[in-house]
Order: sequence, then C-alpha cells, then structure tokens
Amino acid sequence: MGEATRPGMPYRPGDAPQPRDPYGRGKLAIELALSTATPGSALGLVVLRPPLVYGPGVRANFRSLLRLVGSGVPLPFADIDNRRSLIFIDNLAELTAVACVHPAAAGQVLLARDGVDLSTPQLLRALGDGLGRPARLFAVPDATFRMLRLLPGLGPLFARLTLSLEVDDSATRDTLGWAPRIAPDEALALTAAAFRRGR
Repeated sequence: MGEATRPGMPYRPGDAPQPRDPYGRGKLAIELALSTATPGSALGLVVLRPPLVYGPGVRANFRSLLRLVGSGVPLPFADIDNRRSLIFIDNLAELTAVACVHPAAAGQVLLARDGVDLSTPQLLRALGDGLGRPARLFAVPDATFRMLRLLPGLGPLFARLTLSLEVDDSATRDTLGWAPRIAPDEALALTAAAFRRGR
C-alpha cells in the first residue's frame, strides 16, 4: 500500500497501492499476475495485505527493536506521536483460515490489523514490559527526526519508527465477521517472552 499515512487517513482497500521499495513492488506484481491468471478458473483470488507481522521468532527490524529495548540503551522516541498498525501472527493465521472458506472473501482485497494501533513509545514500553526491562526513552526535537529520515540507508528505518502507517480493516471485519482474537498487549508479551527465551 505504501510506507506512511497522514494522521487520521489510514489506507483503505480501494486505495491505489504505492509501494516504495523492491519488496513492495514485487508483492504488488504477484497480485497483478494472479488477478490476470484466475478469472474463469475455479480459484477465487483473495488478496491479504497485512501491515508488519510479529510474533515469537520474529526477525528483521522488529527483532532489532527487541534487542535494543532489552539492552537497556536509551532510545530517543519518547515524544513520537505516530500510530502504526501491526498484526500478531496468530491473528493473521486465523484470518487467513477464515478467508480461505468464507464465500464473501473471493475477489476481495482484505486489510488486517490488531485491534489497536500503537505509537512507537507505546510499542517500546510494551516490549520492555514483556522483557522485564523497562524501555528507557528520552525526547529529541522532531526536526532531528526530519533530518534523520533523509539519511541514505538509515532514513527508511527512522521513517518507520517515527511516521504513521495505519490501515482501516473495517471492511474485512464486516465482510468476514472476523475480529482479531488476541489483543496487542498479550501478543507483544508473548513475542517478548519468546525472544527472552532465545526463540
């Protein structure tokens, strides 16, 4: 769908996708290829577009966040007022199972998220609680992050930590009668506990 949203303007299923990196462009190309291959076949194409997926064994940037919080190093995100949609792997798995058999799912683009969007400080504090080591956050001026987001290499990482990326999954919930079963606080605690155990 894209890399960021403006406050109060989440991505919706009918929005034109605007992938910014090769990974996103590749996923969109697969969707388009499948949409041209399935008409007239016995297959009903369902497109699931989750935001960041997390859970026990999570890798990449989310695992790096767990490491940073667990290390106790002070992090400059105390005043970040963003909102990020995330989805716990078990919630996504359940939605995938529902979408595979629900007659109204065919032909739909389904967005999905946990029940609550979190700011970066909320996310870091929840991870710290799960790790048994409170997140140490301090504030820096927003202008600092505006400059950091322009840096080659590190800019996209700072963008993900400081900008919003929200999705509106109300159409998914209404169409399939689905809601995420596991709340973010429990899901993040499970994720942090698994990381602490080395999983």
